[in-house]
Parts: sequence; C-alpha cells; structure tokens
Amino acid sequence: MKKIFVILCILLNSILLFAEAEKISLPPPRHGGIYVIAHRGFHQGYPENTLIAYQKAIELGVDFIEIDLRTTADGEIVSIHNSTVDDYTKDARGAVNQFTLEELKRLDVGSRVGPEFANQRIPTLDEILELCRGKVGLYVDMKSADPKKVLQKLEKYDMKYRVVWYGGPRDFEIVRKECPDCFIMPDPGTEKHLEYMFIRFSPRVIASDFQSCTASFVQTCHEKGAIVFMDDAGPDSWEESLNRGVDGIQTDYPHQLIEYLEKRGQQRE
Repeated sequence: MKKIFVILCILLNSILLFAEAEKISLPPPRHGGIYVIAHRGFHQGYPENTLIAYQKAIELGVDFIEIDLRTTADGEIVSIHNSTVDDYTKDARGAVNQFTLEELKRLDVGSRVGPEFANQRIPTLDEILELCRGKVGLYVDMKSADPKKVLQKLEKYDMKYRVVWYGGPRDFEIVRKECPDCFIMPDPGTEKHLEYMFIRFSPRVIASDFQSCTASFVQTCHEKGAIVFMDDAGPDSWEESLNRGVDGIQTDYPHQLIEYLEKRGQQRE
C-alpha cells in the first residue's frame, strides 16, 4: 500500500510539473528584466490613444501599450480614455456611447496637439490589433466594452495571449470562463485585499500603483506566482519601484524609462 501511495505521489507530481510547463506565459521583458508599458501609447507631443501614438511606442520598443476600450452607439469597440469626446476635439461634444463609429471617425482628435496630427482619428480595436499584432503586447483597460467581443477580436488577430486585462470583477469572470489561460490583472488596492483577490481569481498578473505597491505587496504576489505591473508616479519613482521588486512599470514616459533601465543595466555589469 505504501509503495502504491509513493507511485501515485510521483505521478501526481509529474502531472503538475507537466501542466506548469504547458502553461501559457508572457514573452520576457525587453529592457533590464522590467516590462515597459506605454500609458495611452507614446503621447509626449503626440495625441494620446491614436494609431500614431501606438506606432511611436512600438518603434521605441515597449513591451505593452495601454489602451482604453469603450463601445460606440452601434456596438463597435474603440480606444479613448474619457467617457466623452469633449476634451479631444472642437468638432463635437457628448458621450462616446452616443456616437456611431461613422460619426466618431469624422472627429479630428489630433489637431489639438499639433496641425501635423490633423488626420488622427479615434482608433477601433481592429485597427489597433492590425497595427500591434506580432510587435507588442496590449494592456487592455476595460472602460466599457463586452469582454466576449474583445476576446473574439483578439482570437481573430492571434493576440489573446499577448494581452493583460485590467477591469472589474464581471470582466474577469467572463474572461476566465471563456479563456482560462488569458492574463486577467485585478487591482486589489492595498495589500490587505490581496489574499481575497488571489482566492477569487488566482491571477498571474496583479495591477497596482506607486502608493499601494509596497515591497511586502510585491513579495506576497511573487510567493503566489504572480508578477506585478505598477502605475508609476513619474520618473522620480522608478528607482524605488525597482527596489520594491515590481516586474513592470506603466508610464507616460516610456522613452525615458527604457533609457533609464538600459543605463541601470550597464552600470550593474
């Protein structure tokens, strides 16, 4: 009986190791072992959340581009941060979900940054995926979109395992059911909520910010097999963030962060 028990334990361990080996994983980070996440694309002098801002981020060599998904009046999915178009254009005012895609596409959202961006429009998720597939990962902020529709598009462009999902509990439940290996990324807030978040969702990526993300917070996540993507508090927060052990930094200054990480790596060699 003891011999049978030992054999069963060995078999179970082998199965678990095989399952772990087969688990889908994110590509490794490109710069100094830290994932660089371009918040709303590259928007220092570029119109945020536009294809040209995303293209610039790709050219810089970021690991992820953060996009904000909302739904139009006719059910199309676009990327725009605010719930209204008021701050982006002089051509219209009102909620994004009150415009059809055709109506949104008429809006010039680039000129407010500079005349050279006059033809920049609010991009659709399809346009973003066409641009980004095979080049960069996406950090999807689910402002107001159907997770099933988003998954269908990710599947179409072979991108579902190059995306981390930031959203609410309902989004995570749907994604986990439809795509168990997809990378949902809950934000527990302070460390005291981490245990509940792991019990409920078993995530492999955790979102946080500079205020909440303590060294103890990161250590707990790592012990539970999750990496931590943190919103920075500007360039002055980077050294402390790395000292706390974070795995990725979302920033408005991806070009500077890449330079910082590469210089830091050279100094350690």
